[in-house]
Amino acid sequence: MKPIQVGLMGLGTVGSGVFHVLTRNQTEIQRRAGRGIELAQVSRRNLAAAREIVGDAVQIVADAREIVANPDIDIVVELIGGTGIARELVLEAIAAGKHVVTANKALLAVHGTEIFAAASAKGVVVAFEAAVAGGIPIIKALREGLTANRIEWIAGIINGTTNFILSEMRDKGLDFDVVLKEAQRLGYAEADPTFDIEGVDAAHKATIMSAIAFGVPVQFDKAHVEGITQLSAIDIRYAEQLGYRIKLLGITKKRDAGIELRVHPTLIPSKRLIANVEGAMNAVVVQGDAVGTTLYYGKGAGSEPTASAVVADLVDITRLHTADPEHRVPHLAFRADALADTPILPIDQVQTAFYLRLRVADEAGVLSSITTILADNDISIDAVLQRESADGEKQTDLIILTHDTIEGRMRAALAKMQALRTVLAPIVSLRKEELA
Repeated sequence: MKPIQVGLMGLGTVGSGVFHVLTRNQTEIQRRAGRGIELAQVSRRNLAAAREIVGDAVQIVADAREIVANPDIDIVVELIGGTGIARELVLEAIAAGKHVVTANKALLAVHGTEIFAAASAKGVVVAFEAAVAGGIPIIKALREGLTANRIEWIAGIINGTTNFILSEMRDKGLDFDVVLKEAQRLGYAEADPTFDIEGVDAAHKATIMSAIAFGVPVQFDKAHVEGITQLSAIDIRYAEQLGYRIKLLGITKKRDAGIELRVHPTLIPSKRLIANVEGAMNAVVVQGDAVGTTLYYGKGAGSEPTASAVVADLVDITRLHTADPEHRVPHLAFRADALADTPILPIDQVQTAFYLRLRVADEAGVLSSITTILADNDISIDAVLQRESADGEKQTDLIILTHDTIEGRMRAALAKMQALRTVLAPIVSLRKEELA
């Protein structure tokens, strides 16, 4: 059978990995796919740099639209990134009847509904395993492996940059700004790390997983997103004393009233496996009603780990290339006509526990006034830690862990506690998840 022809748009870190993996594992891939997968054309503006990677084995073009227009190309791989030209090229490829593989989480989180609708109308596949958690096959697990389950919740460390920073802050007791500079020096963080450290990258990925898990359209604009820039080393130390570690988590949960979709620093019990995921590694925990808890761990970025997911998508499409589109696995696991309009809950309606750190005057009655406010807002306390003040000090840190509550209640309580004369600094509040 004639090899399937692939056009690769973008020959950077991941693109070069795709070339090397396809070349190195060609025989094994063909045995699995049932036919050859041939990289016929690649695009990169710097032709000389592209030639250094692929040599004379592949035709190189400067304009990615030449790949889209090439009638011999069966599958287009989009590794350009962003939501501008990448969106145009993907939609043009779909309109031309070509299957698409992409690692572009921002594109799918923002424009996924439009792209999947166009692909369904044209009878082509848009595959995106590499868009979430790099080499970890979490999309296939959610869309196929766990299809018998009613997914209850997902919690994931899905950004390696922030996990590296938090690991270093905990290990070395350093504050965020210091560790960020070190992460940039080592290449774990970009020169402009905003999307990573502000939680946007993780929110793109959480949005995609939420859509697949619960059968809803992608709705990035409704996600609640917080980063780690305001996190202090002292809170990491206090969390450790209480038996918790702080991770930036992407969380989505199905509630009776709707779906929670949020990214923020989160306290997790140290005994949980995901709490012990360190450095730039990724991990995703999925809770299903039948299977229980499953954990997926591995490299969430990098040339060949991400290329592994891209090539896996190429193999899947090759196997299904001639299949009836009606019999393919739907893009978001559920058939397009079965997607639900379940609302994404605003953050005030989210239910979670909290860690609070209050800088308070070291005098009688302080704890009583604070616990009264919490009780008045129907918030119960799980644990309290009060640091002994040093000789001559007239203020101290008060740490409170709460049980689950509605976030709106906690915000009301925080406003009242902040107004107390004995609360001497802005209150630090972090969400806490047991992930039981």
